Amino acid sequence: MTKTKIKICGLSDPTHVRAAVEAGADYVGFVFYEPSPRNVSTQVAQGLATLARGRSKIVALIVDADDALIDRINAEVKPDYFQAHGSETADRIAEINARTGVPVIKVIKVSDAADVEAARAYVDVAAMVLFDAKAPETLADALPGGNGIAFDWDLLQKGGLQEGFMLSGGLDADNVAEAIAVTGAPAVDVSSGVEIAPGVKDDAAIVKFIEAVQQHG
Repeated sequence: MTKTKIKICGLSDPTHVRAAVEAGADYVGFVFYEPSPRNVSTQVAQGLATLARGRSKIVALIVDADDALIDRINAEVKPDYFQAHGSETADRIAEINARTGVPVIKVIKVSDAADVEAARAYVDVAAMVLFDAKAPETLADALPGGNGIAFDWDLLQKGGLQEGFMLSGGLDADNVAEAIAVTGAPAVDVSSGVEIAPGVKDDAAIVKFIEAVQQHG
């Protein structure tokens, strides 16, 4: 059985980066989006990335970022991946990749089967598609991601995108094994599911999540 890869996203503290890396996270994610409680500066992220480099892949999360921010992140943080979490088109994903030489993960926000189908437009230009839950319009102060809500995992069974995708949205140590079993996700991503408050990670929760995935396979 292929090992399910694990991404811990929205890290902002050296202690939590170390906990994730030492527990076996395959990816660590840093958020460059000012409205998010997980937002970090490129200067802070540069230091955090140093703790993970060579052990976990470094992912820079952006939301409809302009070229100036992308260039600054690329120069200062040197990510292994960009993660585009906004309304970026397939052409924009290709532009970011060509501009930086860095592969791009494209986030698809899901509430129904049509959203899953929309991912097909990105398959040829994105290094990976990440399926996250689309925030309902009734959710106050909703962020592009990290809202701690799940979508219907059965939708991915019908999507036919069974290679190279990552699953996110409302995952935690208690439900991640079921999520993997239902979707066959080769990689999973967690942020709010390992927090004690918005943007405040918990070492024990990070380790517990990683162990839950590892025990599943």
